[in-house]
Amino acid sequence: MIRTFKREINNYKRQGPAKIKMATEADMSQVRPPEPISITIVRARNLRGSKGDSVIVVIKVEFGDKVLGESPKVDCNADIPAEFNFSTNLNCTYDDPLALDEIAHRPVILTVTEVLPKEKRQKEEKTNILGQCCIDLVSLVRGETELKDTLIINPVPGSPLENLAPETPKAELDIKVTVNEPLLDESLLTDGNLMTISIGSLYSPPETWSVVGTQYMYSTAMPVPISHEREVPVVFINGSLKPGSDKEPTNKQKKWAVAGSAQGNAVLMPDRFMFSDPIDDEDGDFKGKEDRDHRILSETEKNRVSWNMERRCYLESSAVKAFQDSIAKNRYWPVEIMRLPQPSGGKGKKEDDTSVGFHGVAFLNLAPLLYPGVKRIRGAFKVVGYTDYVLNEKTKRRVGISDEATKIAFNMLNRTTASPAPKKGGKEKEGDKKDAKKGRSNSVLQHSSEMEANQIKSDTGSEVEGQAPVNVEGQQYTEARSYVMVEICLDKPLVPKRPPEALAKRVAELIPPRPLFPKRTDGAQRAVEDFHAQVASVANLILDEFREQFGTELKDQEPQTNEAMEARRQKLIYEMNSSGKYFAFKEQLKHSVVKIVREKFLRTTGFTDKNELQTFLSELYVYLIDQMHVSLGRVLALEDQPPVPQPLTNSAQLKHFAREAEVNQNFDLAATYYKERIARDKNDSDCWFDYGTFNLYINDITKAEECFKECIAINQKHLHGLMLYGVVCMLSERNEQAETFFEAATCVDPKSILAWTMLGLFYDAVPNEIGAEMAYLEANKLNLAKASALARAAREEAEDEGGKKRISEEQDPIELEGKGEPIHSSEGGLSVPNLEVKAATPDKGPPSSGRSKASGGKRGSISKPISAKSPGGGLIPSRPGSQTQPASQTARGGGSRTPQESEQAGPPEDGGALSLPREPTPVPTSSVFMQAVDWLLEVKAIPFTERALGHELVTCDGGPNAEYHIAMARLKLQKGEYTMAQESLQEALQFDFQNPDAWSLMGHVKYMTGNNDSARDCYERTLSFVSDASEMHSIYLRLASIYLQDARYQDAKNTFLLACKKSPSCISWLGVGIACYRLNELSEAEDALSEANVLNNNDAEVWAYLSLVCLKTQRQLEAEQAYKYAVKLNLEEGPLLAEIHREQVAHGFGNPAF
Repeated sequence: MIRTFKREINNYKRQGPAKIKMATEADMSQVRPPEPISITIVRARNLRGSKGDSVIVVIKVEFGDKVLGESPKVDCNADIPAEFNFSTNLNCTYDDPLALDEIAHRPVILTVTEVLPKEKRQKEEKTNILGQCCIDLVSLVRGETELKDTLIINPVPGSPLENLAPETPKAELDIKVTVNEPLLDESLLTDGNLMTISIGSLYSPPETWSVVGTQYMYSTAMPVPISHEREVPVVFINGSLKPGSDKEPTNKQKKWAVAGSAQGNAVLMPDRFMFSDPIDDEDGDFKGKEDRDHRILSETEKNRVSWNMERRCYLESSAVKAFQDSIAKNRYWPVEIMRLPQPSGGKGKKEDDTSVGFHGVAFLNLAPLLYPGVKRIRGAFKVVGYTDYVLNEKTKRRVGISDEATKIAFNMLNRTTASPAPKKGGKEKEGDKKDAKKGRSNSVLQHSSEMEANQIKSDTGSEVEGQAPVNVEGQQYTEARSYVMVEICLDKPLVPKRPPEALAKRVAELIPPRPLFPKRTDGAQRAVEDFHAQVASVANLILDEFREQFGTELKDQEPQTNEAMEARRQKLIYEMNSSGKYFAFKEQLKHSVVKIVREKFLRTTGFTDKNELQTFLSELYVYLIDQMHVSLGRVLALEDQPPVPQPLTNSAQLKHFAREAEVNQNFDLAATYYKERIARDKNDSDCWFDYGTFNLYINDITKAEECFKECIAINQKHLHGLMLYGVVCMLSERNEQAETFFEAATCVDPKSILAWTMLGLFYDAVPNEIGAEMAYLEANKLNLAKASALARAAREEAEDEGGKKRISEEQDPIELEGKGEPIHSSEGGLSVPNLEVKAATPDKGPPSSGRSKASGGKRGSISKPISAKSPGGGLIPSRPGSQTQPASQTARGGGSRTPQESEQAGPPEDGGALSLPREPTPVPTSSVFMQAVDWLLEVKAIPFTERALGHELVTCDGGPNAEYHIAMARLKLQKGEYTMAQESLQEALQFDFQNPDAWSLMGHVKYMTGNNDSARDCYERTLSFVSDASEMHSIYLRLASIYLQDARYQDAKNTFLLACKKSPSCISWLGVGIACYRLNELSEAEDALSEANVLNNNDAEVWAYLSLVCLKTQRQLEAEQAYKYAVKLNLEEGPLLAEIHREQVAHGFGNPAF
């Protein structure tokens, strides 16, 4: 109420009496009346006094500086619970925004006091404080209306409860807290939030701080919004400087940040402990592998300042919005650290030194709190010297909160020193109370005046503009590499995360899933068709049975007598009855007959009249016999129907042919192949996806969107389909839908590096900087985990091989000695080979040492242009820019180190004297952006590819490498920018002159620009390398076609045959046929052309060359037929057609027009 009154006075001074009166009346009409919080002490147990097990007790209830009440005296016994049933009220007002915040962070303190009997000549009773306990009211702020708990009474120093035996039951209080209505209504509970700030310890403080000599008060402070326009400092005091020899417990229990009059263990919060998460999961600054040694040394050997406090802050809706906006505008939040002199205590000294020494600041990156679903950040944050210049540069704040925080800190400390303590007799004098109160108020006023006088000090560097000032004392934080442990936790995330179920539902709403089976409508016609199908099936089964029994008797084609046929019929019926097949056939027909009765004859109930039943059965029998004959007439014939031949090509071959047609710029043929794949299996989501990527490449966005829709409709969890549909939505400027599909992809496979990278690229384009940072952070974490798993697997494999080698050496030592190869090992002969871990330096080592052959992971075809091809199936080949180097000797799983190496290795990671050396940090083979680029080039998503390459250019260490330039060249080839592609390839070849991919792409560039001589040289160089390029089929085809143009027919034949050996196609066999025809090897030419015709019988050029071969071999009919098919398939006018006409004239046949 005093705070509210002061605020009203200030408003009066600023606005005048009329305005303040109107505002007060309006506010009073809307402010909720105070809500009483009833605090009841129900009973006490196991209390003991200084005189024995019987004790007279009074319990005082305090909240902050206010005494809420004091219970009557109650006689207590250690063996029998004492009933108190004392209640008092605490009013929660709603006219002050800090009222709920105080309930959230202040405890209700219960002080249990022993009342000693009066002695002779003693006017007042003596009292002795037994202990204290605290009631946490935070559950009321979370919407609960009742709290029941049993609290342990923490003895104060000197209490009789302090030195009890461990097996003695601890003193306890049963309490109950109730409110009539929730403190927060539904809207406040939904819109508000509760923030918990935990300050741990300051590690590695400046070396000048000493635990001996003059002692200081250490405090931290940070601003917290309480409304849209107002912030208040949250201050943590009583930080204690401790030596490194004073080891911290594993589970550090938190203290109340504002403990009031609580003493001893009463300041500890029950069941609340400081966080101890793995360093890799932290959000702070010192979490890298290179910082581990410093943190271990600082936390085990050096001095530290410990707070281990928790402070809760209630944020109303406007404060939540202000907090979220502040983080979005500037992600850094300041936490100021100060060393203050100890206060004088108020009495005896008129002046206190309030200067702030060693003023430091830690900047907390709160951007993760804007990640969807994130409620908590924690970690070790670097402390630097405070200046207004640094504060403004990082947070855009002009001044800090040290002045106000210092006043609050001294005020809190003076209140704490005035807390109750054990008294040995007498009542506190009124004069002492007044003096103490006067001392506290004078102290605060004195600190305030001195702070105003000290504003001109250069410690804060108040000049924001101009040269940055220097904080000499604060600079020691940087030199010592100080850091503070901070945790901020919210009850609800600032940005709610959509659960996977909601995303899946939203995807299903946008693209309804296709049912697994088509809907079947039952009707009369459908019932009859089912009966026909069942009759045909049973008839075929009976025929099979008949052929099995009598097939050999009917082979001689002799005339059959009626007696023989009747005998066979009876034998067949007997076999069917005895084997049970007759009843099986009858059961097979039963269901279809029932459907005819229900659908055709509309009979669904039983018959009451037997005559009517007989009439119905007669009609049904006649109808079924007639329909049986109809069915048998359709399916039975004198000769067996030939089976339908299986297609000669499968789906993978058709996909290969389609990609080959893309390379040759024959988009109509490619579309035909894609459509044929879909026609064969309309429920294959991959077929629709591949057709969609083709349409995306030819820039038919509408058709691509329909294809991806069909893909997702068939399979709602098709990862690549979800991402590409998001790409299409973004290209169509439907960003909300695009975000839904990208998020759904991350939910389908939360461990997919590609999915998180694509989400980050989308957020970059929107733009959403915080979201992009979150997605890239998750992708990099997964990429590092993948590299660690690969390194671990390689290490285990090496250890297994080393163990097998050692066993073989032990089994046959004589043979090793004969070879003169002694084994030198300090661990019984166990020798583990060097592990190879991908290094981050792209330019060292042999040019092609880092490449690995891409085998088995190809798409099975080529993409257009030829460069747009990379290994599929999620396998990323080793890049030319990622070379390998041996791991350090300390990383060998079973190796040993010399004493010199052990001394140079530095302190062990866990601080122990004897520990295994730390494993080297595995470096991923490629960045998340290059992995995304490979896939994006594969699916022809050009805008996202450009964005990913831009990120790779910015983030790659040491500038772009060969991998980057090759990817850029592939992108330029897809866009048809051949000059820029050539420039990128020239840059790549400067990094790695023996890179097969770079030379193959250079050949494609030369081929597309018509420079066949240079293209031939590049292709021949590619084939001469030990390792193949990532895509060889197009190289074979184009090099062989150049050989054909140069009349090098034998080289062309050999090269085309290489293509046929790896991945045969119509084009490759046609090339073999042409080369053989030119070599006058007509028989081989015909065989090759026949193979091409089998794979594609709609190629006019294949029929044309078949006609030429038939003309040369004097086969008139085949020559004419082949010529007619060539003309029918629109053979183009050109040299080939002119050659056919010449041969027809020379031979006198082959053209039907003759």
